[in-house]
Amino acid sequence: MFEKVLIANRGEIALRIHRACQELGIQTVAVHSTADAKAMHVRLADESVCIGPPAAKDSYLDISRIIAAAEITGADAIHPGYGFLSENARFAEITTAHNIAFIGPSADHIRVMGDKIAAKDTMGKAGIPLVPGSDGGIRDVEEGLKVAREIGYPVLVKAASGGGGRGMKLARTENDLEDAILTAKSEAKAAFGDDAVYLEKYLELPRHIEIQIVADSHGNVVQLGERDCSLQRRNQKLLEEALSPVLTPEQRAEIGEITRAAIEKLGYLGVGTVEYLYEDGRFYFIEMNTRIQVEHPITEQVTDVDLIREQIRIAAGEKLTIKQSDVTFKGHAIECRINAEDPRTFTPSPGKITDFHPPGGPGVRFDSGVYDGYQIPPYYDSMIGKLIVYGDSRELCLARLRRALQETVITGVKTTVPLFGALLDEPDFQKGDYHIHWLEEWLARDGS
Repeated sequence: MFEKVLIANRGEIALRIHRACQELGIQTVAVHSTADAKAMHVRLADESVCIGPPAAKDSYLDISRIIAAAEITGADAIHPGYGFLSENARFAEITTAHNIAFIGPSADHIRVMGDKIAAKDTMGKAGIPLVPGSDGGIRDVEEGLKVAREIGYPVLVKAASGGGGRGMKLARTENDLEDAILTAKSEAKAAFGDDAVYLEKYLELPRHIEIQIVADSHGNVVQLGERDCSLQRRNQKLLEEALSPVLTPEQRAEIGEITRAAIEKLGYLGVGTVEYLYEDGRFYFIEMNTRIQVEHPITEQVTDVDLIREQIRIAAGEKLTIKQSDVTFKGHAIECRINAEDPRTFTPSPGKITDFHPPGGPGVRFDSGVYDGYQIPPYYDSMIGKLIVYGDSRELCLARLRRALQETVITGVKTTVPLFGALLDEPDFQKGDYHIHWLEEWLARDGS
């Protein structure tokens, strides 16, 4: 097992990793920008190193500074968390080249899955169902028009690199397609330095379903069920559920085994999430994330598997603590992303938290690194914390979510807490009857 892990991240995920390391008897090193000098994970870590000014490119994205911090402190492993450098193949390569373990998959798998065209080809060959679309990147508008005529409109133009909705454009008719391709290529080039795009059939009312997998270096691969991430705004997840309220046990077992078998064929190592669109009883692969997900706690709640702990143990060469036959799903869990944003306009609301009281009680978990007097910096993601609730049934889970939201006290900044409170009053949400466009349609009806 590792003796000292450097946590190459910030906020709640840095604190989550620190706690897992503590429980494993591992010392931690927190890296931080000058803006995060008073962050909770910095206060609690065994050691801390300032790696630069507030701008992420000069601190959390600066590979040389992070490697230097690891060498100076004698860390024998680096955990990248999510975001920042977590899916940067070069970072993984440089880390291992310095004889420091990278707590994540191989650089090759990060690189393949980071290129959506290569990922689609790789997963299709491994037996994963795909969305109809181009075989690879399209060279120009003419090729795009040809593919669109074959698969039928509407179509999505998508960037081969990156994510988060950037470089993604919808074309409902042939007249829309040329502009969609040119705009998507321009956005992709600006955001990711790569203007490669491809086409996929646009599904009108799908759900976003993702399968959590864990794989060790001893040939063991386990799938831990699905998360339903369909409540999104501008392709950004806001609320997730485990398990999905629409899948049958038979569908769950089938897509879980298809995913597990594909990951086994790939020889993948570590934790990962295979994401699908689901419509009319069919699954379609969209991407794989080669890191821990923001929403991983809800899987932990329904399986009793500590994913960060498993991730660290896998990177240290140990076997999984579970077999597929050990996995059982109990109850229901929901995660709300509590952001420092206006709940109607979603405008970021950085500033000083003047009063903070997280909710508690049975089935309630609040993952956060903030505290009374904490200054939310304007330079990074606006997440304050993650409210995770669990119940033996979805009905109990919703009741606990309502109670937990009412108990939550965060003053000094605007937050998305009122948004989730309003969602609980919606009959469609209460029934679990929603899709990836539902939230934006609801916000438009609600006047937001």
